[in-house]
Amino acid sequence: MPSHYVEDIADLRMSDAEEAGGKGANMGEMVSAGLPVPPGFVLLRDCYLASTKTAGVADELNAAHRDAMTFVGDTDKLTEACRQMQTMVLKAGMAEDVRERVLAAYRRLGSDTIVAVRSSATGEDGADASFAGMNETFTNISGEDELLDAVQRCWASLFAPRVVAYRASRGFSADPAMAVVVQVMIASERSGVAFTADPTTDAEDRVVVEAAFGQGEVVVSGSVEPDTYVVSKETGEILSRRIGYKSFKIIRGADGSDQNVELPEAERQAQVLSDDEARAIAEIAVRSERHSGCPQDTEWAIAGGKTWIVQTRPITTLHRAGKPAPETHEVVAQGLPAVPGEASGVVRVLTDVADGSRLQDGEVLVAQMTNPDWLPTMRRACALVTDTGGMTCHAAIVARELGVPCIVGARTATTDLKDGMVVTVDGTHGRVLTGRATGGAQSTPVAAPAVVAVTQSSVVTATKIYVNLAMPDSAERVAAQDVDGVGLLRAEFILTDALHNRHPRDLIARGEQETLVDALAAAVGRIAAAFTPRPVVYRATDFRTNEFRGLQGGETYEPVEHNPMIGYRGCYRYVKEPDVFALELRALARVREQNPNLHLMIPFVRTKWELEECLSLVDASPLGRQRGLHRWVMAEVPSVVHWLPEYVGMGIDGVSIGSNDLTQLMLGVDRDSDLCAELFDESDAAVLDAIGRIVSTARRLGITSSLCGQAPSTKPAFAEHLVRMGITSISVNPDAADRARRTVAAAERRLLLESALAGDGNRSR
Repeated sequence: MPSHYVEDIADLRMSDAEEAGGKGANMGEMVSAGLPVPPGFVLLRDCYLASTKTAGVADELNAAHRDAMTFVGDTDKLTEACRQMQTMVLKAGMAEDVRERVLAAYRRLGSDTIVAVRSSATGEDGADASFAGMNETFTNISGEDELLDAVQRCWASLFAPRVVAYRASRGFSADPAMAVVVQVMIASERSGVAFTADPTTDAEDRVVVEAAFGQGEVVVSGSVEPDTYVVSKETGEILSRRIGYKSFKIIRGADGSDQNVELPEAERQAQVLSDDEARAIAEIAVRSERHSGCPQDTEWAIAGGKTWIVQTRPITTLHRAGKPAPETHEVVAQGLPAVPGEASGVVRVLTDVADGSRLQDGEVLVAQMTNPDWLPTMRRACALVTDTGGMTCHAAIVARELGVPCIVGARTATTDLKDGMVVTVDGTHGRVLTGRATGGAQSTPVAAPAVVAVTQSSVVTATKIYVNLAMPDSAERVAAQDVDGVGLLRAEFILTDALHNRHPRDLIARGEQETLVDALAAAVGRIAAAFTPRPVVYRATDFRTNEFRGLQGGETYEPVEHNPMIGYRGCYRYVKEPDVFALELRALARVREQNPNLHLMIPFVRTKWELEECLSLVDASPLGRQRGLHRWVMAEVPSVVHWLPEYVGMGIDGVSIGSNDLTQLMLGVDRDSDLCAELFDESDAAVLDAIGRIVSTARRLGITSSLCGQAPSTKPAFAEHLVRMGITSISVNPDAADRARRTVAAAERRLLLESALAGDGNRSR
């Protein structure tokens, strides 16, 4: 047993990181550098180890944790195991000699001092891994009882499901332990973060400062859109400033708890920092970087006119996309980087799809937002820029398939960019530059994958790797890749071409419906033939009413909905308009006569009765009478978690998780909103829990499970998580197929190794 358990922050250095954790050691280093750090102390990890050992639960906890690391893919099992471990920690409490030293350190800060209590786990805030936000932080803690309770809850957070899963994904095998940082709480009037390298471009010659009113949680969590100031390290010049929309702030309430305070409209759009304050924060962050020797992610707070550093850690996400070229060209617009690559051309600003003919081949299309009606126009563009939209919006999806750079959520691009301007769209870093810029991550649009024959040397995986497709133009090229089929064939883009911008009811009213059937069958048939005998899963049309209204004649037939994203669409629409759905089914039946590898997927299924009605329409159609047809449902609505067993009983033999819509509906965040882009997270625990339940139900009932969406294409860790769950297939964008297969193969090898090692362990016992 050590003779002490607690150290003053000022006495710690990075050499103490093993005992004080990365966060505690970092703060000690900042004190030694003369930076403004709130006073406080650290409970070394021996406090946790001694308390669990004294209570007699240390060995049991470590064994349970090792077991939990082997089944992180089973959400239900992991959640229950973590609940048991956390209960064990809380029941163990705090050893008496630890308690005495903690309270003595707290009393030295002053009677009932208000403090922040933050986890500082071993391995946290290191240069190659950041547990940022994983373990718990408790603010506005006052009094001895509250402090002791907060410390124990920090310890318990070592075993939260997200932490165990993250630890497993990074290959951390040591038994977990935790130090805890206790610091005087700063009554923040303004707060935020400062990055000493631009996290979106990797540029290390500037500091990016984000700021909001009140406590910093609103910035770290993404609850508001903060102000963003970019400051030159060399000169202190404010390179750019973007004033965010800050709807509320968090302060300490009268009862001592955090309180959300709605801000008046004028303050919501007010500038948080003066230029001098932004420079001062940047200077403090740079001093932190110089002392640490690497770029830092620093949390700061201002109270009573003084700026404090309340937390700092190395930035762990640099150098993923390459650094942009030096900015010899002016940045005239900036947004979310949706599709990487660079392309230069003449700007064409279009406010209406009807003006699409104005866009010349190779021009840069700038629009407020696009929908499927824009597809013919988008095909001619060398790059796309939109005012609104998130990473999963229509423009981003189409641009990925077209292989052209794309920026979304640029907010004022349609006013900042003018017809005739020559610009370079840098989709890798979300910037539009004046003139024809060269260099950067890529100097041309992202190239389409080369047509190569699939060879026996291809990586083999048990989990099928499918692709998402939208247009027949790319069918033969993508089919030549090492992919197992099409997991999501989107009907909307094909139908747009087939309709020639006319509403399907307008065709029916004029007796021209056969032209739709012919065109649809030709397009789908081309794709099915290219992939035969590999499966092609066609998702039936899922236009929303606002998209249908944009077609010729649409205003006559479509209602006006205030929220069409969750309105009259998908399965329910087929039930209410069976004659339109019948045209689609006839076209698919014609294709399947030559290509029986084509199958049907029903989107946006909300209830049992509507699916029952829909399947009766399929069964009564020429398509439903064909042998070997697989009937899939999209799992986009959370209700599918409950209803899936019933759906299987009705003849559904495949489920494809639409992670974009499922995330939207689980988290209540518009997937196309640039303002809420930070909230949209397919890896959120609630979303992962729903996905895990769907996959486990599919496995139990013996049906195929898949997932289509943006996440597996851009997040290898997410793809690995799906493999561990036991998913049958993953459907990704064509340009991500090779990367996804290698990620899946690596995950499968790890699972086999873990299984073999577990078997050896059992035999040795």
